[in-house]
Amino acid sequence: MPMQANEIEDLLRITFPDAQIVVEGNDGVHMSAMVVDESFRGKNRVQQQRAVYAALKGKMDGPAGELHALALTTKAPE
Repeated sequence: MPMQANEIEDLLRITFPDAQIVVEGNDGVHMSAMVVDESFRGKNRVQQQRAVYAALKGKMDGPAGELHALALTTKAPE
């Protein structure tokens, strides 16, 4: 079953409770997310994105994953 934007945001909010999170997309499969969180400060982009994927708790794993594609923007607050 495809994931909706609010489901993705809810999962991310567990790991990043104080983050600015915006999830967009309307097909439930190809989505985009922006996560701005203080925990990203001093981490490179790969480390930031790995933290976000870990927060999704396997929802993107393999061909049976509920989320096929997630265009991801991550950064620390300015």
